[in-house]
Amino acid sequence: MAASSSSSWVVAAAALLLVVLVAPAAAQKETKLRVFWHDVVSGPNATVAQVAEAPTSNASATGFGTVMVIDDPLTDGPSLTASRLVGRAQGMYVAAGKDTLSLLMAMNFVFVGGEYNGSSVAVFGPNPAERAVREMPVVGGTGVFRFARGYCQAKTRWFNATTGDATVEYTIHLRHD
Repeated sequence: MAASSSSSWVVAAAALLLVVLVAPAAAQKETKLRVFWHDVVSGPNATVAQVAEAPTSNASATGFGTVMVIDDPLTDGPSLTASRLVGRAQGMYVAAGKDTLSLLMAMNFVFVGGEYNGSSVAVFGPNPAERAVREMPVVGGTGVFRFARGYCQAKTRWFNATTGDATVEYTIHLRHD
C-alpha cells in the first residue's frame, strides 16, 4: 500500500505541475505611445551635459567617445514651448560609432502626468543617427508599464547643426502587465 500511495502522490504532483506549466499566462496589454524628445544642447536652459570625452573625440567626425547626460523634456507635440509636457527622458547617450554617427542610448522615459504619471519605460540600444528611422529596444518599465518590453522608432523632426539642438519623434510599441 505504501508504494501505491506514493505512486499516486507522484502522479498527482506531476498532473498539477503540468496544469501549472500549460495554464495560460495573464494576457499582456499592448500600448502604443508617441512622444517628442527635445534635446536642448544650447542656451541657459540646456537639458544636456557633456560629462566625458576620449582624448580623440574632438578630432573625430562623429565625436567618438563623447558621453552626454540628459534630462530632456518629452512632449505630446513637436513644439517644445506650445506642446504639453508629458515626461522627461533621463539617462545618457554615448557617441559609440567611430566611422558613422551612431549613439548608444541608455535612458528612461519618466512620465509626469495623466494615466502614466510616475511610470517609466527603459530604452537601451544603438541609435544609428544617420538613418531616417531608427529602432531601439525597450528593455523594461515601471508602474503601469511594469515588465514592459518592445521597441521604439525614432525620427528626427528638427535638428540645428549649429547648436546641436534636436526634436525627435519617438513611437513606442509596448507589451506589459
